[in-house]
Amino acid sequence: MRTSLVIATLGVLAAPASAETFRWAGQTDPNTMDPHAGNSAPVLGFLNNVYEGLVRRDRNMAIEPALATEWEPLEDGAGWRFHLREGVTFHDGADFTADDVIFSYERASSAEADTASWFAGVTEVTAPDEYTVEIRTDAPNPIFPDSIANWMMMDRGWAEANNATRPNIEQGSYATLNTNGTGAYRITEREPALRTVLAPFEEWWGDDRGNVTEGIFTPIENSATGVAALLSGEVDMIEPVPVQDAERIDNAEGVDLQRGVEARVMMYGFSQDKDSLVGGDGVEGNPFQDPLVRQAVAHAINVDAIRQTIMRGSAEPTAQLVSAAMRGYSEGLSERPAYDPERARELLAEAGYEDGFSFLLKCPNDRYINDESVCQATVSMLAQVGLDAQLDAIPVRNYWPELRADEYDMYFLGWSPGTFDAEHPFRFLVHTPQENIGTWNFGGYSNPRVDELIPAIQSEIDESARQEMLDEIAGIVQDEMVYVPLYVQPLLWGTAENIELTQREDNFFILRWVTVN
Repeated sequence: MRTSLVIATLGVLAAPASAETFRWAGQTDPNTMDPHAGNSAPVLGFLNNVYEGLVRRDRNMAIEPALATEWEPLEDGAGWRFHLREGVTFHDGADFTADDVIFSYERASSAEADTASWFAGVTEVTAPDEYTVEIRTDAPNPIFPDSIANWMMMDRGWAEANNATRPNIEQGSYATLNTNGTGAYRITEREPALRTVLAPFEEWWGDDRGNVTEGIFTPIENSATGVAALLSGEVDMIEPVPVQDAERIDNAEGVDLQRGVEARVMMYGFSQDKDSLVGGDGVEGNPFQDPLVRQAVAHAINVDAIRQTIMRGSAEPTAQLVSAAMRGYSEGLSERPAYDPERARELLAEAGYEDGFSFLLKCPNDRYINDESVCQATVSMLAQVGLDAQLDAIPVRNYWPELRADEYDMYFLGWSPGTFDAEHPFRFLVHTPQENIGTWNFGGYSNPRVDELIPAIQSEIDESARQEMLDEIAGIVQDEMVYVPLYVQPLLWGTAENIELTQREDNFFILRWVTVN
């Protein structure tokens, strides 16, 4: 049924359009239009076209001014002062002022938000005047401006008028389907899972915008349907291109393959804070609480085979939660566990599971490149060492809620550090889960030393001392095999040959950088 709906929608999109209409398709539809209710790349990437932050990333991922024109540390070093851009309006015509920044902080840092962990360490946000904001932190935080590139500003008046002063992740709110940003494009139509239409915001303050006068986004879960739509000219871009179709698109007439390397590391995580398995078949306790078992999983997975057969050589192996291109990468910890089934069986026997055990492996089937295929291959590899993984591959719209509900024993995850710094995944994935930190640490891993080091890393201004602490955490994460890193995901976009655009390492698609020739 879904495929027929997509084909019908594409038929509409194929109707004659002006040269400035740009039609693109992605595998995942953003599950919300609320910029504080979805801390995921599909949501943040899409909404970067509609909402804006105090700062933003340029085409090369460097931080540059956005709604703030400049910033500097506070006199005592414990915080930052931002000078706001004057004359900016929201899409509904309301003026953007410091009060909207304070409101956006209160909303984005609230317990109801999915972005609360971005503000760990922030103690106060004040406005000395209408166009100045001071953000005070409990210690110096030299990377704070980098950490808020995706913190998007909302209009207090609009949110209050529409009863959307706080995000509602579970039930949704007016902001789930409706938007009112300051960005270069505004949403004119929103049909979840079918299509979203954008038009230029004529009062936008900036000038770095191409010639697209109508942007139409269509989610296409079936990769073959997406490729067919690109080759037939029904859409001007698809992302991602399935790795098995990359060469075909690269050689086809009228289309181009945009190839790069994403910052996203693919990994497996484990339930570690539950005393029993969800999918266990009579096994006592939770074997994944034992680092030996997690190390056995790492040795049982043949990452090179996954790279060559499933990813067609388009992915790079990794041993850490960030790639070697990220700031803070630990050079001395670059060797990942060798594929060694015999060693995996030895570790399982040492942990008391010589006969193996059954468990529930949860994976998405429409979020990452070949995600279900990677998980299926993993099931076969684990079976060789006696581990019976019961695979449940589901759409991403159901995946995150089930992970948050602890309905898994092992799970598949991709992580792209929003700050392009190794501290980022530690803060989200490794710190003990609390109200505003460790919010994506689904497995509940907890280590007091890690929790002690993370705030110290955030405030350390000496690069050498900071790197030593990052290296220590990376070593702990590897020794205890908190996660099993696999590979860095490739970036593969397919475009019509008359399209000019920018492909960024964070896999965010920025519509204002598109020119239709």
